Amino acid sequence: MTFPPLRVVPARDGLAADCSRCAGLCCVAPAFTASADFAIHKPAGTPCRHLQDDFRCGIHDRLRPAGFPGCTVFDCFGAGQRITQETFGGRSWRESPELAAAQFAVLPVMRQLHEILWYLAEAATLPDAAALHAEIEDARAHTERLAGLDADGLRPLDVGAHRAAVGALLQRVSDAVRGPAGPDRRGADLMGRDLRRSRLRGASLRGAYLIGADLRGVDLGAADLLGADLRAADVRGTDLSACLFLTRPQLEAARGDAATTLPPGFRQPAHWLQDPAGGTPPR
Repeated sequence: MTFPPLRVVPARDGLAADCSRCAGLCCVAPAFTASADFAIHKPAGTPCRHLQDDFRCGIHDRLRPAGFPGCTVFDCFGAGQRITQETFGGRSWRESPELAAAQFAVLPVMRQLHEILWYLAEAATLPDAAALHAEIEDARAHTERLAGLDADGLRPLDVGAHRAAVGALLQRVSDAVRGPAGPDRRGADLMGRDLRRSRLRGASLRGAYLIGADLRGVDLGAADLLGADLRAADVRGTDLSACLFLTRPQLEAARGDAATTLPPGFRQPAHWLQDPAGGTPPR
């Protein structure tokens, strides 16, 4: 496999969705199932009826009241515009239908690579993981090279194996930052639990099911939230500022308010401030 030259980019540069430079890939490639998350059923590869000619969403400013909260918690981490502008040189499935299958196939691959880059960028800033910074940079550089492959290189990529390898490195980063004292609740089923009196400071909550959990006022400290399911988790007034590996989709799915403290670079989702109950109630 031949890699393109390495792109050197600042931390998290290009890892935020820019819909103005994308071809509406997330509105076409995945299937929607009519549910509490999506108001309609849409087969994979079929444009959503709300996708406009300019690739913008016609109801973007009212997705939740229109019945599309599932769209608000999706984040491509900048994969959409990279596929459109770099992998396919600005061409899209609409004017070049022969590209559709390839563009849609590489979206989940590129998204995972960009999500990995998101986590690695954070890991590189953590002083307590300084001994691992060289490995983190190697992993970032390799992930960048993979993301720079053409469509034929991306489609068969075993991104799951790469994600597992980076995940092991991020676990070492997490252990170095949290120390030995934090509770290990990896993959724990904590759905609907009242956790306000639980000791979770510096906990590993990686992959934990926190759906509908009450986390108000919990001291999370440097808790590891990588992959934690925070749908309808109540984080009103909670200090999340030191938590590890937090993402925007997790915040969009949770119930917070203006008193919820977030890490630098994050802001409270709009629905937190509009809904007095702090977001979407548990289903």
